[in-house]
Amino acid sequence: MLSASELADRLAQDAEAVCHHYLSAGRRAGNYWLVGDVANSKGRSLYVHLIGPRAGRWTDAATGQFGDLLDLVRESCGLVDFRDVADEVRHFLSLPQPDLRSFREGNAGDSVSVERPATERARRLFGMTQPLAGTLADVYLRERGILRASTHAALRFQSSCYYRDLLTGRTTSYPALIAAVTDREGQITGVHRTWLDPDGGGKAKVDDPRRALGKLLGNGVRFRFPVSEPVPVMAAGEGLETVLSLVAIIPGMPMVAALTANHLAAFRFPPGCLRIYIAADADAAGRHGMEGLSRRAREYGILPLVLSPDLGDFNDDLRWLGPDRLTASLRAQLEPEDAITFLP
Repeated sequence: MLSASELADRLAQDAEAVCHHYLSAGRRAGNYWLVGDVANSKGRSLYVHLIGPRAGRWTDAATGQFGDLLDLVRESCGLVDFRDVADEVRHFLSLPQPDLRSFREGNAGDSVSVERPATERARRLFGMTQPLAGTLADVYLRERGILRASTHAALRFQSSCYYRDLLTGRTTSYPALIAAVTDREGQITGVHRTWLDPDGGGKAKVDDPRRALGKLLGNGVRFRFPVSEPVPVMAAGEGLETVLSLVAIIPGMPMVAALTANHLAAFRFPPGCLRIYIAADADAAGRHGMEGLSRRAREYGILPLVLSPDLGDFNDDLRWLGPDRLTASLRAQLEPEDAITFLP
């Protein structure tokens, strides 16, 4: 039986055929295959190397996701277990491969469409989770000063969540904090996973203990959000723990964690939004996300207001300066009427 790395190598030998089959909404451009994302959306954000020593390696410039063709098959098919991924790949490798010349001579839209439900894997994974209260994920957040995380329906726990090292191909499982990514109608479109050390030492000792999957663009992890109702005032930030720290201090204000700077800039505003507070991250990517969201807010007639931490981020403020000082800092930054409405 072929190992994970061997399966990935076999796929890389037919990288263009893999792309035609799983990413049929894309097209070849020179030595790359261009498509919107792993869910086979139209666009150019995700690119796959088709030839050379990096054949089969792909990167999504919008989300920061990357990997080999084994990861691409897993993401596009909405699979959770490695056994299912391997079965899918073996099935693909046994199929007659298409005549790529006919594809190249035609338009990208002429290729056979392979419909891949964008949210299937995320919903399946979230459905396998358990409530957060009393779990390792609850302990992890409490140690970061976030004491009432178990009250949020968007947060759950998975005791054994599949993890694959993108460099070595080695697969294993870790407990994980799972957060539901939802759209404006409250439908799950993706999930965010934070893998945890089973011994309680914080995040798992892996290269990338945080990964998102599914449709993130325009969506986010929502807290205290009414579904399909006007939201005149809200806050948005990049990181999950940054936003949870703000929720702990301003519990009544609807908030969203967009998970990456690019997705923060692309967040879809809820109906009736008049003001949006943007939790700033003090790095180049964070400034890009903040500026992009601010620009779009003004285009929609929404007032963007920036919330700035005293330390590196709002979770640092919560842990090291304490809730009282963070409350005072936020009170000074909120509009007076919002401070009266939302702060205790």
